[in-house]
Amino acid sequence: MNNNALIHSLPVQPRHFDMFIDGQWTQGSATRSVTRRSPAHDVPVSVYPSGSGVDVDQAVVAARQAFEQSTWARGSGEARSTVLLKTAELIRQHCEELALCETLETGKPIAQSRGEVLASAGIWEYAAGQARALHGDAFNNLGEDMLGLVTREPVGVVGLITPWNFPFFILAERLPFILASGCTVVVKPSELTSGTTLILAGLLQQAGLPDGVVNVLTGPGSVVGQAISEHADIDMVSFTGSTEVGRLTLAAAAGNMKKTGLELGGKNPQVVFADADLDAAADAIVFGICFNAGQCCVSGSRLLVHRSVEQRLTAKILELLARVRIGDPLDEATQVGSITELRQMERILGYVSQGRSEGAQLMTGGYRIESPQGMYLQPAVFSQVTPQMTLAREEIFGPVLTITAFDDFDQAMQIANDTPFGLAASVWSRDLNTSLRAMRQIKAGRVWVNTTIAGGPELPSGGFKQSGIGRETGRYGVEEYTEVKSVHLQLGERARWVQD
Repeated sequence: MNNNALIHSLPVQPRHFDMFIDGQWTQGSATRSVTRRSPAHDVPVSVYPSGSGVDVDQAVVAARQAFEQSTWARGSGEARSTVLLKTAELIRQHCEELALCETLETGKPIAQSRGEVLASAGIWEYAAGQARALHGDAFNNLGEDMLGLVTREPVGVVGLITPWNFPFFILAERLPFILASGCTVVVKPSELTSGTTLILAGLLQQAGLPDGVVNVLTGPGSVVGQAISEHADIDMVSFTGSTEVGRLTLAAAAGNMKKTGLELGGKNPQVVFADADLDAAADAIVFGICFNAGQCCVSGSRLLVHRSVEQRLTAKILELLARVRIGDPLDEATQVGSITELRQMERILGYVSQGRSEGAQLMTGGYRIESPQGMYLQPAVFSQVTPQMTLAREEIFGPVLTITAFDDFDQAMQIANDTPFGLAASVWSRDLNTSLRAMRQIKAGRVWVNTTIAGGPELPSGGFKQSGIGRETGRYGVEEYTEVKSVHLQLGERARWVQD
């Protein structure tokens, strides 16, 4: 554990939050509150009202009125862009407040939180440009008597349900694009990490966002999230979380057949060929499995390595892991902080135990680090993992790396795709042909070549198979929240069907 002096101090009292509905701060229908304790320090840091379906109804009414009656949907892309750019500016100004709240609620290192907040501001800036770039098509090839137009119109009221692992960054990958399209929103952040979303609501108001365009509710997903997914006056729901809950969201959305966008689980391969730069691969693999304590949907948790370099690469990974700084997330030097909640810690340790019982070899880690407070886990590395083992098939959502050897390209691709998920993958090879062949054959929404967990908002994100439906970020991220309308314009007289 790293014991360098802390830059930030713990709050003396928890911060009390209200929900944000129709431009007003309110406790809504809540008769009780929920206190969030810092997972790293076991002190109360945030208090939220526990909302209900009544609050969902009120928020949806506000969002519907804002969509139908305000100028947000009918106004210019330039006007929406101005608000998004101002929001980005305010995010940068409030970076430290947002980062501290994020760290206190999630347990992630303060340096990581700060980086995510600043990167989020960049996403808002990018989305502001997309608000002005959104357009349809014209068809001038239908003959001299017909002009065809294709317009993109905002889908309407969107229910946005976000997770606890990257509460501010994942919000930034969705909300500004939803707003850029002209939609209005009802947001339900995780009950564990609602603080930064509520702070953002205040910044949006400062930026000039009309009342009712964004509404933020707090409370349990089983109540508030379910009510959003089922609501008949919500036109689309965007959910990020587990595949299991994603299935429930799909079922709930069937009532009014609302459009859905889902980013769900992953079991992402890191495929390392014999000619790869092993030093670069080892560092990226360690980063990928340790980033956010492995609580990352695109974490490269399955290492598939050519048998001829398996031992060399494993040794490099173990040596690097031993140097990773795990400790208090308020320490600027910390690289890996606390697991976000006890239930998740127990889930991870359960998988470690199951892996050992199934015959995988635990090379290092896989235990809880003793500390006065917090839930710190020593990253685990398992070798001799077969594709049929539970470790290799189910999403663990923690710092657990499995190593499986392959003998040739075809076997590597077969193992990489032998999963119900298809969220992300990384390919490591100095050979362009090998890299391109692998990139084409791997079934995943994002593929990194000679890097991992990299890139910006210009490219889309999303999953194949049970990893999700739809795409976020890039121009696709705005188009996702639109409906396409075809318009046929008759020029001159239409030929008569009924003859004189």
